[in-house]
Amino acid sequence: MTTPSLPPANTARAGSCTLVGAGPGDPELLTVKALKAIQAATVLLVDDLVSDAIVAHAAPTARIVYVGKRGGCKSTPQAFIEKLMLSAVQEGENVVRLKGGDPFIFGRGGEEVEHLREAGIEVQVVNGITAGLAGITSLGAPLTHRDHAHGVVFITGHAKPGDSGTDWRQLAATARDARLTLVVYMGVSGVDHISAELMHGLPSATPVAVIQHASLPRQRHALTTLGALAQCIKDSGLGSPSVIVVGDVVRGVQAMQAPQGSTAAQAAVA
Repeated sequence: MTTPSLPPANTARAGSCTLVGAGPGDPELLTVKALKAIQAATVLLVDDLVSDAIVAHAAPTARIVYVGKRGGCKSTPQAFIEKLMLSAVQEGENVVRLKGGDPFIFGRGGEEVEHLREAGIEVQVVNGITAGLAGITSLGAPLTHRDHAHGVVFITGHAKPGDSGTDWRQLAATARDARLTLVVYMGVSGVDHISAELMHGLPSATPVAVIQHASLPRQRHALTTLGALAQCIKDSGLGSPSVIVVGDVVRGVQAMQAPQGSTAAQAAVA
């Protein structure tokens, strides 16, 4: 694999950097502000989960550098990405760091902003629709509901190396008592542990939706319960990138009326 690099650039002008949320994948879900930033960029540093249809909005003269980061796959080191961003801005480029979903929801956007600000570079951030919202919306259900969910928690199922990670039992008790929807990102690989721990505070019959490739034509989903979640993911073949939505709001999905015990993955509505 060739190490990404940036050729020499014009140093006569001050550069800029914008973190742009590309949303869950469907280019029609880009904000107008995100689209304008992509079109104006001279250098784009693109995450692995950003679709080709979104990158296609870049100017023909823009230099596109793919800096893939995906759990379980070979990734570009974060420190190297930050070095590329900094050097490109210092060379006078209009840099867009293009991220799947939202830069500030499990996108390491906070780390990148801190790194650039320490170097004296101000960073703009353009929000994008996060996959946890787009996924459940595509199934016709909300994340909050006055009768079923008084709030929502976005949480990662993949802890930083050396970190003990989430106390899933405590989270389950809080979700039960406060009537919260749980949206778990990067939780497929640890689903056995996560579901077992959540059942210490939530009933095994709690409804769950798993959505893979949210908003894209190849989106797939499965509807199940917390008790059957781990086996459902194995049987359906769903993998990363997926979000797992846990809570009574999933009852609003029309397909939840399928025969009891069904765990097969279903094709989502386009």
